Amino acid sequence: METSTGLAAPAADLSDPRFWQLPAPARAAAFAELRRLPAPVFFGDPATGRGFHALVRHADVVEASRTPAVFLSGPGVTTPEPPRWVRLVFGDSMVNLDDPRHAQLRRIVSRAFTPRLLGQVEEDIRRVATRLVDDVERRRPEDFVTSVAAELPFQVICTMMGIPEHPRRMILDQVNHASENIGVARPLRRRIRMPGRGLLALARMQGMVASIGRERRRRPTEDLISALVTADVDGRRLTGRELGAFFSLLLVAGVETTRNALAHGLHLLTANPEQRALLLADLDGGLGGAVDEIIRHATPIIHFRRTLAVDHELGGPGGPLLRAGEKVALFFGSANRDETVFPDPDAFDITRTPNPHLGFGGGGPHYCIGAHLARQEMKVLFRELFARLPEVRSVGEPDIVPSNFDHRVRSLRFTF
Repeated sequence: METSTGLAAPAADLSDPRFWQLPAPARAAAFAELRRLPAPVFFGDPATGRGFHALVRHADVVEASRTPAVFLSGPGVTTPEPPRWVRLVFGDSMVNLDDPRHAQLRRIVSRAFTPRLLGQVEEDIRRVATRLVDDVERRRPEDFVTSVAAELPFQVICTMMGIPEHPRRMILDQVNHASENIGVARPLRRRIRMPGRGLLALARMQGMVASIGRERRRRPTEDLISALVTADVDGRRLTGRELGAFFSLLLVAGVETTRNALAHGLHLLTANPEQRALLLADLDGGLGGAVDEIIRHATPIIHFRRTLAVDHELGGPGGPLLRAGEKVALFFGSANRDETVFPDPDAFDITRTPNPHLGFGGGGPHYCIGAHLARQEMKVLFRELFARLPEVRSVGEPDIVPSNFDHRVRSLRFTF
């Protein structure tokens, strides 16, 4: 390992799965050391035989995010990159596209989110949150993730898309199968088996939504699927495969990230009683800041990749030289602890202002299209939960899945 200027790198190896099994404080210390270096560190990647430059500073992640002509998403933003045959069969997710295709698809999706649809979504969020807290009061479940955090975004997205009630349980099972391959701490037998199982789950999900899409083309309703398959932007609307890829992105990305943020949020507000008291003293006034601080502190997505289209000097002329064809990894969690941007970055402070966190990306064309939805879901759920059950709190530590991709909470015990 070495930096882009040829200097020796720290001992921590971000490409080694064992690094992601270290305790959180050890990983945070390693990233803090990387941020102090004069240039990004290059790490070899045993899984691909190649490597990546680790972008760990806030400014570098923002630059890579907002310079899409230089830092390409098209080759793939996840680790490992999706094989070409998978992309041909299942279609390209928007996160793995560059302009002009990305811009065209994003315009179609944006056009489908009409003011009327957005108003209905906000009503749906309130309705689902109320029902979930009703269930918590009545049944007193032990796991916050399965009973609340995962249910809210899943039910909201299914309702928004117009997915009927009867296949929803089956779809949720497929979401869990499709995403269970993300962690890094798995026996070899499961590492070999899970990718095929995940692809089968993805195929089933996309088949379900494609069937609904064909029906909505014939008989459109007022849901998002109808809007997506009938929207006409520059003579284009979503094809069945594009619809399936977008639905999969919404479910795997939208459900997973929001559920993890909600779980981390309850634990952070339990572990920081002074911040919890501050929030409860003014729920309506404090929820916006609390949600953004939860997202900054937890950072549900740890990193995405980009590929250099041309040689590029990071930070401007004279900066570290990155070569065309090389990979960079944008470590959002590290950027969200950058001491030059966030004073006392390890502290959880719901009054932090400003809070230019990169929990939804570093800006640019790939800024999370669901950022507003996620914020609304979190604010409505926490308002309902703390207004009705002010003593609600986590019990013990969250069960974290070791992963280099997302900050996933497998389970979180709670009580009230």
